[in-house]
Amino acid sequence: MDDQTRTEIEAAAFRALREHLMEKRTDVQNIDMMNLAGFCRNCLSRWYQEAANERGIEMSKEEAREAFYGMPYSEWKEKYQTEAGAEKQADFQKAFAENVGNPEN
Repeated sequence: MDDQTRTEIEAAAFRALREHLMEKRTDVQNIDMMNLAGFCRNCLSRWYQEAANERGIEMSKEEAREAFYGMPYSEWKEKYQTEAGAEKQADFQKAFAENVGNPEN
C-alpha cells in the first residue's frame, strides 16, 4: 500500500471514530472513556490540535475542541455531559496521571 492510500484510509477511520463518538454514542461520558481506555474526546481534540500545530497551523485548544466536537465545547458539555460521582473522579485522576501526565498541569 502506498503512503497516500494509507493516509486516506487512516483519515477515513478517524472520521468514522469521530462520527461514532459524536453522533452515535453521546451517552458515553469522557470520564468513562478515560477511565477505561486512557483517552477521551478531549484527547482526540488535543491530538488534532498538535497535528495542526506541527504543520504550522495555529490552533488553540478551544478551536481544536470545536473542530472535533462540531460545536463549542461548552455547548457539548451542556447537552451531553452528566455529573460524575466521587469514585469515577478518583479513577479519572489515576487514569489521567498514567495516560496524560500530572493532572495539576
